[in-house]
Amino acid sequence: MEQFIQWVQNWGYIAVFLGSMVEGESVILTASSMAYLGYLSLYKIMIVAFIGTVFADQMLYFLGRHYGPGIFDRFPKLKKSSNRAFALLHKFDVWFIIGCRFIYGIRVTSAIVIGAAQIPLWRFIPLNLLSALIWTLVSCIGGYMLGDVMEDVFKHFDLIQKYLFAGIGTIAAIVGLYVIWRRWRSKK
Repeated sequence: MEQFIQWVQNWGYIAVFLGSMVEGESVILTASSMAYLGYLSLYKIMIVAFIGTVFADQMLYFLGRHYGPGIFDRFPKLKKSSNRAFALLHKFDVWFIIGCRFIYGIRVTSAIVIGAAQIPLWRFIPLNLLSALIWTLVSCIGGYMLGDVMEDVFKHFDLIQKYLFAGIGTIAAIVGLYVIWRRWRSKK
């Protein structure tokens, strides 16, 4: 347990920065919970998360602006989420730019779509900053409020670990027996 806490204290802010650049709410929530427990600073988490999310969206915006809609032809895995993001952008415009950070599955694609749609930079920057501020506050304060739950998890970590390993072992045994039974049955 002490190793985990030491790791969080050494690498926590870097994890927050990297997590905030992608759909990493779980990283922000966990880090904010750790701030509640006194292992990290909530204010530093907020600053790092804000900078990371603004930086990532600005870079993705420029990527979309420079390469345009053709980038989605080049990367077919992004096609489905980009079509959804384009539809939402055309329908909701400003509200989409502010809220796209909260839509699971299209967060990363959204900034590229906004750039590819040639939304002017002077319009995107203030909306991106507002969106990042809202996202940072909601994620960090939400995680901080979950800190007491994390405190209970740490208190009972040995017990949780014991039952977790027992559960994983049981599932592995059941799957193994099922595979053996299927092979035996297919030979008949």
